[in-house]
Amino acid sequence: MRRNGLGGSNLRPPGSGRGKPVGNLVSRQYKIRKLMISVAAIRMQQFGVQFYQASLSANDIDKLVRFEVLSYGEQAQPVRGGRKKTAAPSKVNWDLLERRIAANEKAYQRQIIRRKIDELVQYYEQCRQARDLPSIAGAVIISCDETLKFEAVDEGSSLGLLKVPEREGILRAIDGQHRLLALHADIDRFGEEPFTVPAVIFDRLPEDHVVQMFVTINAKHTRLNASHLVSLSGRQLYSDENLAAAHDVVRALNDREDSPLHGEIKLLGVGGGRVAQAPLAQELKKLFASDAFGAGRKGDTFREDAKKFFVNYLKQVAQVFNAAWNGRKYSIKSATALRAFIRVAPDVVRRLDQEHADRSDFRAIGRVISPWGRRIGDLRFETEGAWKRGVTTVDLLAKELRLALQYPEGAQV
Repeated sequence: MRRNGLGGSNLRPPGSGRGKPVGNLVSRQYKIRKLMISVAAIRMQQFGVQFYQASLSANDIDKLVRFEVLSYGEQAQPVRGGRKKTAAPSKVNWDLLERRIAANEKAYQRQIIRRKIDELVQYYEQCRQARDLPSIAGAVIISCDETLKFEAVDEGSSLGLLKVPEREGILRAIDGQHRLLALHADIDRFGEEPFTVPAVIFDRLPEDHVVQMFVTINAKHTRLNASHLVSLSGRQLYSDENLAAAHDVVRALNDREDSPLHGEIKLLGVGGGRVAQAPLAQELKKLFASDAFGAGRKGDTFREDAKKFFVNYLKQVAQVFNAAWNGRKYSIKSATALRAFIRVAPDVVRRLDQEHADRSDFRAIGRVISPWGRRIGDLRFETEGAWKRGVTTVDLLAKELRLALQYPEGAQV
């Protein structure tokens, strides 16, 4: 019977006559319908985000963690690198291991590198034989699909028990997938050897934040190939269709050569751009989620054409505020300004609908927003001028832009 990190069985029901719980950390978690695994954990807090530092047994890792990689099509393989014929054959049963790795179009992990797994398994064996070094000393980072329950030892204490549903594949690796796969490949050689893995577990992270963390860790510390990021569409990254559509719009603004923001957006925290993706994507997500561009078929049609609309829309913004857009002393490309332009996009679309114009028509968009040049002007975005004096916020700038659309010929803005 598998045992938890505290040395107690996870599956023993209360009153089974197998002895009383020892200490405050042993849980009474047995349930007929939903078995739980209890692990010792420390509750952590950073900038309002709660997560856990936990100790998972090798068997817990083996059962609870699912392994998945991005699929590039039917011919793609989840594992990269051929099986080389060498004097020292691989200690990994690749036929079994590859069956453990799922490949799908919504995953974002890279292909598993065969050589890396082989090297890790060899290293684990060296550690096991030498018994002078741990094989997985650093914490792996894991996310859970469900909110987890934490029982503190005492009220207000950060030390306690974390309850994880005993369900196969409920956890997924954000960082450390190769290390955990090597553990899976080598676990039969552990015998009865006690083995626990330090793990940081998140259970409240929104899906886009999980992806952001994965990309930040892998691109900045393990040099994730940029082509991997470029290949990911919104639907591959996120199950939330609004967030997926928002990601695709932001990516189009950065990738398309005719976009006024070409190469200027830091996608998923990576790249040389000065504009962060996250605030733009969140602003777009709110609009798509609220049916701001129409409900039903009308909204679905706009969602499909959103990339074209927003590229043409910001191209016209760049023309209306030409000096500010191309000048160095202006804040028109700041997150605040760009979010305001995105926030008033539904107002622009409504004006286009009133004129019976195509929503993505470049010239029609220019006609609709032309009052901004007269009523607001480039100086509004001068960093050390009106921008700074007025303590510009997204709400304030969006209000000014809306008023200029409503009263193009002389209302006080």
